[in-house]
Amino acid sequence: MENIKIKFGLKIKELRKEKSYSQDKLAKLASIEKSYISNIENGNRNVSLEILNKLAKAFEIKIHQFFD
Repeated sequence: MENIKIKFGLKIKELRKEKSYSQDKLAKLASIEKSYISNIENGNRNVSLEILNKLAKAFEIKIHQFFD
């Protein structure tokens, strides 16, 4: 079974590329550090609900869409 953090990180990277966002742009839109984005995409972070909400707003999606 694939690690949930890695799976989620791949989803964030996929969404970021679909929007043509750099990690820096996503970080600015979500008001979080660029290094945090990198750590999420690499499966090195447990993401809080607060961060999920910030990312959803930055991508203009609902939180549940991260898990579709």
